[in-house]
Amino acid sequence: MLFRSWAQVTDPAWPDVARVPDHVGGTHLVVTRHALVRQVLADPVAYRPDNALDAVTPMPVTALRVLAGHRFRLPPTLANNSGASHPQIRAIVADALHPARVAAQRPWLTALVRDRVARLGAALDAGEPVDLYAELAADLPLLVLARLVELPDAPVGAVKEFARAALELFWAPLDVDRQVTLAAEVGRFHRVLRDFATTGGGLAAELRAAGHPPDVVVGALFFLLVAGQETTSQFLTLLLHRLAGEPAVRAGLRTGEVAVADVVEEGLRLKPPIVTWRRVAATDSTLGGTAVPAGSSLVLWLGRAGRDPAVVQSPDEFRPGQRGSRRHLAFGAGAHRCVGDVLARMEAAVVVAEAAPLLDGVRVVRPPWCPDNLTFRMPDAFVVRRSPGAPA
Repeated sequence: MLFRSWAQVTDPAWPDVARVPDHVGGTHLVVTRHALVRQVLADPVAYRPDNALDAVTPMPVTALRVLAGHRFRLPPTLANNSGASHPQIRAIVADALHPARVAAQRPWLTALVRDRVARLGAALDAGEPVDLYAELAADLPLLVLARLVELPDAPVGAVKEFARAALELFWAPLDVDRQVTLAAEVGRFHRVLRDFATTGGGLAAELRAAGHPPDVVVGALFFLLVAGQETTSQFLTLLLHRLAGEPAVRAGLRTGEVAVADVVEEGLRLKPPIVTWRRVAATDSTLGGTAVPAGSSLVLWLGRAGRDPAVVQSPDEFRPGQRGSRRHLAFGAGAHRCVGDVLARMEAAVVVAEAAPLLDGVRVVRPPWCPDNLTFRMPDAFVVRRSPGAPA
């Protein structure tokens, strides 16, 4: 279950807190109820984020040597930081992603998406298959992030490959050969980040000016390039796929009876790209009647919490605007709530508003496939096709 939790969100058999073994003999407490997940996220003292970026498949010596050769380090910065430096680092990153700065990018992003939609619509009208992940959603969040935060001068493809490699290396069940391959890829790009951390402007310069060492600058950039763009492109793909099977919702968008913002929130509730997140118990405690010894690994099932019938009226239905729809935990909660939530919502709103009409009259040729992963969905494609002459 641990690595395919996104496929089991509707299984009614799960208790509020379940003890689940992993693939290497470890044990985790999986927290399923919305109220309990929020309780853990809101208490960073009792439930610390220190293990958030730990590799779920322990690194063998061969992979560790590869990472060491690239001087790879991930010190506490954002998601894994329970120390005193977290509020200041978070504030600097939050300023870079300030809602006013995000809103200023909306006209540019709308024009870009509109241009892509026109091109893809013409291809669909001609009967050609279109991959809405590769040709629409994959690079959009990275392009927007680059306008908000100065990033290393690297090809978009290289950044995307690095981000997906990092998500696999740290959160997937892997064999040794695959770990070594991924360590080399992640390590190579870490060198790029390390060089940029000492000379780059924008966010990197702000962090340096605040007195943070290069390792912290690298850690912040590392997390932004993974969580700040890769998760959003995944969500856009998953949301478009869901919308392809929701003709009534698309009709409501056309007439204005369904609000774009409500579609985005319902998508975040039902199709969050981050399905679980981790915490470690700092002391002995009790959670939902279950004893939680100090040191326990907790897996917070965000995807299932979004379908909790105690919170949402119709848990498994895509009903934008329904009671409880906006109470999802797709962005977490508490002191470590996702600092890029406004950015992700803006990007999703633009894509829904502009690209939903592409789905009219299409059939799904290749639905998204998601590999085994503890936390991230990582869809690889979403291919649709429209028969020539079919109504658009």
